[in-house]
Amino acid sequence: MASAMPFSGFHFSVVFELLPQFSIDTKFQSVSGLTSTMEMESISEGGQNRFKIALPKGNDFDDLVLKRGVTNDFSGLRLWVNNALQSFVFVPANLLVMLLNEEHNPVKAWYVIKAIPKAFSISDFNAEASTIVFETLTLDYQFFNEIPIP
Repeated sequence: MASAMPFSGFHFSVVFELLPQFSIDTKFQSVSGLTSTMEMESISEGGQNRFKIALPKGNDFDDLVLKRGVTNDFSGLRLWVNNALQSFVFVPANLLVMLLNEEHNPVKAWYVIKAIPKAFSISDFNAEASTIVFETLTLDYQFFNEIPIP
């Protein structure tokens, strides 16, 4: 019987449909931006300007933001990002964001369609703080779908 308990969001994986892809390319500290919003158009009701009717125009999707610690590991994802942002060669990639259980099996999954790099940043360096250096990748994408997990 399925549990009605909400899932924890700390155990997840991100898999890009890119070649080459290495182990480091699936490990992130955080993922945000799986957000879909319906754009609405307001029109005045005919004959009475006191009321407005909201009509749906289409979906709008937030940027997908991936954050991870900087390492020396070779990364196919970084090659893809550098090729886009430095050489202006954009190759859209699909990716799968999966929420995992304690056995590392997916319990929820979202398929992100035609993502391209939009921004890349490295966190601040500060001699007064002993913090991990993070890289943040911002992706633009067309849309996402939830994939049913049996």
